[in-house]
Amino acid sequence: MAYSIDLSGRIALVTGASSGLGKQFAKTLSRAGAAVVLASRREEKLKELRAEIQAEGGDAHVISLDVTDIDSIKAAVAHAETEVGSIDILVNNSGVSTTQRIQDVSEEDYDFIFDTNVKGSFFVAQEVGKRMLARAKGAAPGSYTGGRIINIASVAGLRVLPQIGAYCMSKAAVVQMTTGLAMEGGRFGINVNAI
Repeated sequence: MAYSIDLSGRIALVTGASSGLGKQFAKTLSRAGAAVVLASRREEKLKELRAEIQAEGGDAHVISLDVTDIDSIKAAVAHAETEVGSIDILVNNSGVSTTQRIQDVSEEDYDFIFDTNVKGSFFVAQEVGKRMLARAKGAAPGSYTGGRIINIASVAGLRVLPQIGAYCMSKAAVVQMTTGLAMEGGRFGINVNAI
């Protein structure tokens, strides 16, 4: 049985869109009719993806985003909404990992993982969520049909796997963050889930 959804008229922001799952999420959302805002640090890769999406008849836009920098997050979200319109869907996909035993994780490794996977995801969701909330309350321009925030977690957030303990810890934080965001946003029509 085939499943399809029509996202025509919706705007989706995908972080970490330059490769892997982010790239696939962006293509899938575009094929469903959404205008996609492709965000990451690797702009050349985003431009290649934009060309692929546009060749298929989709609407794609490129913005530079470093999720480890709060000023970059605020600027990217503002730029996306100025260029394309109010964000209806956030796919909070940026993520990194290292491979080593927990006792070998350095402070630099820990910060690399947590600054991207936890802090970055949190502040991207917060910035987009604030704007969704303002529209839901009628305090910001733009129509509001509800918001969707999809945080990319991992089964590793529920079950620790060898050699990636710090990554597992970070994804467990993303799972809990998702629950908190869902509890606070749900009554305003902001649906928050993790996959």
